Amino acid sequence: MLVQDLAEWLEAHWEGDGRVEVRRVASLEEAGPGDISFVSHKRAAKLALESRAGCLIVPPDFSNDAQRTVIRAADPRAAIAGAISKLHPATRPAPGIHPSAVIAADASIGEGVSIGPLASVGAGVKIGPGTSIGAGCAIGERVEIGARCLVHAHVTIYPDVRIGDEVILHSGCVLGADGFGFVLDGGAYKKFPQIGRVEIADRVEIGANSCVDRAALGVTSIGEGSKLDNMVHVGHNCCIGRHVVVAAQTGFSGGVTVGDYAIIGGQVGIGDKVRIEPQAVLGSGSGVLTSKIVRAGEVMWGTPARPLKEYLEQLAVLARMAKRKKGRE
Repeated sequence: MLVQDLAEWLEAHWEGDGRVEVRRVASLEEAGPGDISFVSHKRAAKLALESRAGCLIVPPDFSNDAQRTVIRAADPRAAIAGAISKLHPATRPAPGIHPSAVIAADASIGEGVSIGPLASVGAGVKIGPGTSIGAGCAIGERVEIGARCLVHAHVTIYPDVRIGDEVILHSGCVLGADGFGFVLDGGAYKKFPQIGRVEIADRVEIGANSCVDRAALGVTSIGEGSKLDNMVHVGHNCCIGRHVVVAAQTGFSGGVTVGDYAIIGGQVGIGDKVRIEPQAVLGSGSGVLTSKIVRAGEVMWGTPARPLKEYLEQLAVLARMAKRKKGRE
C-alpha cells in the first residue's frame, strides 16, 4: 500500500515520498524499506534516526531534519493500530458448521456463522450473524451471543449467559460458572445456590483463562468496550462499567462495582463490595480492603491501597530508615 493512500485512509498528513510502498508493520529495530513503524516518545525518536523503516508514523512535533517519509498523527499508537488493521487484516474461519460439532435442534444460528470441530451448542442458544465459535467450545443452554463475535477454541459458556456484539473471548475463558457462595450451617459449609446470570456488553474482550462468575441473584455484568487481560477473575454480582481496562491476574471479590474508564493494574486484589468510581487508577499489586471506596480519578497504590503520593512518601521514609540503620551498623 502506498504511503499517500495509507495516510488518506488514516485521515493524516504525510511528508516525503508518498509513493513509497509499505507492506507490513514492524518495530523500529526490525523494520526495513518496505515496512512502517511508529514513534510515540522521546526514546523512540532517537531509535527512529537509526531505523531503516520506509515510513514512520510520528507525533505532530517530530523533528524531521532527515527529511524522511513520515505520516504525522496526533496519537501515533492509535494510528499504527489502524495501519495494522489495514496491512494485516484479521483472518476469520470460513462460514459453516464442522461435521463433528454437536448443535441442538432448536438452536438459532445466524447467517455466516462458523462453528469449529467438536464444539457443542446447547438447546435454545442464539448465535448472531458473522460470529465464529472455535474448536472444542461448550455453549450451554439458552446462551445468547451477538453478531460478529470471535470465540476462540475451548471457551466454556454456562447456561443463560448473554453476550453482545463484536465480543472477543480468548481460549480457555469461562463465563457463568457458579459464584463462590457458601453458608456455614451446622459446622459445615453448604452451597448457596447461584441462580443469577452473566451479561457481557458490546465490544468487550476477555483474555485467556479468565473467569466471570454468575451472580448469586441478579446479574454479573461487564460494560461496553471493557478489556480484561488473561487470568482475570470477576466474582459473583460484580458490575464492571464501560471501557474499563484490567491487567492480568487481578481478582474481583463478590459485589464489586467499577465505574467507567477505570484502570486496574496487574495482580490487584479487590475485596467484597468495593466501589471503584469512574476513572480511578489502581496500581499493579495493590490490595483494596473490603467495602473500600476508591474515589473518582484517584490514583491508588500499595496494600492496603492508598493515594499514590502517600504511598511514595511512606516508601521514602522506609528507605531513609533503612539507610540510617545501615549507617549505625
